[in-house]
Amino acid sequence: MEPCHPATMAAQALGWIDESTGALIPPVHPATTFVRDPDNQYRTGYSYGRPTNPTFIHPEALLSRLEGGAACLTFASGMAAATAVFLALRPGDHIVAPQVMYWGLRNWLKNAAAERGQVVDFVDASATDALASAMQPGRTKLVWIETPANPTWAITNIASAAEIARSAGARLAIDSTVATPVLTRPIELGADIVMHSATKYLNGHSDVMAGALVAARHDELWERIAAIRAGNGAILGSFEAWLLLRGMRTLYLRLERCCRTAQAIAEHFVGHRRIVASLYPGLPHHPGHAVAARQMLGGFGGMLSIRVAGGESAAIATAARVSVWKRATSLGGVESLIEHRASIEGPGSPAPPDLLRLSVGIEDAADLIGDLEQALAAG
Repeated sequence: MEPCHPATMAAQALGWIDESTGALIPPVHPATTFVRDPDNQYRTGYSYGRPTNPTFIHPEALLSRLEGGAACLTFASGMAAATAVFLALRPGDHIVAPQVMYWGLRNWLKNAAAERGQVVDFVDASATDALASAMQPGRTKLVWIETPANPTWAITNIASAAEIARSAGARLAIDSTVATPVLTRPIELGADIVMHSATKYLNGHSDVMAGALVAARHDELWERIAAIRAGNGAILGSFEAWLLLRGMRTLYLRLERCCRTAQAIAEHFVGHRRIVASLYPGLPHHPGHAVAARQMLGGFGGMLSIRVAGGESAAIATAARVSVWKRATSLGGVESLIEHRASIEGPGSPAPPDLLRLSVGIEDAADLIGDLEQALAAG
């Protein structure tokens, strides 16, 4: 396929056409095993379904191209992808991670990483000085950041984080689930590994559980990650891989709509008498707005949070009164979701008790705003 805009590459799935049928849509290969050649070789490159499968190559190649990476691996979930990076490190390695991040991975780091003898320091990754102070040159092996960070949407300067990690001899990995390659290309800013919970925006239809890693270089660490995926059986199913590719074809269209609507909602509730704060990096008063404006191109994402006046009980009651928004965990789908985040994360959550997290879908913006307005007014 000739070089062209990423949106075109995504829409056409890199222009693949099935050679045997001329089909525009790549086929699903459900096979778990493959025939050897008469001389005992596997010249097709496929031997068994756990290390790899022909259906994987399409979404992996597309995502690698969109991120500007050297290689991509898909996984059975975002957690499987993320934890594979940490499992590839050695006992005793020092890790720096953000205080505000996906709660499931934060809990895993606090427990499983410690059991493996890895030391994890959680810092305010949006503060460059705090990130730099946490580094232990020669011992720190990985800096993990998430930007925008769930659920307060704090912003980390990716280029600065990459420089800090590199100066200490560490690698930088970034959870870019919310930004997607549509808005941010972390490898161009110095990241070594980009992680996506592909369940979210990449798939976009709330019907696939998937994860992905994209590497800036195909090196020894990447080989260890690939071996962990195969050895632990953390692979993506063939049909799920096919659905993921289908979803990625409309990624640019969906993100454009989500960003535009999220911006409108965030602006609408600034100064609202029943809202304590509207948290969205697209708002000029957001602490990370200037950095986000530099490293997020074309929008500030489809995620925002609102803090409801009246505290936790008022926030939960507001969520109970919506009808267009759906009360559910997850994000990045075509339907808009609302949830009281502190209840989901439990004790130790950095989410304020009055915070409602909003995942903006592709519905009409006026309908979404009106539904929130009636839910707030009834309180």
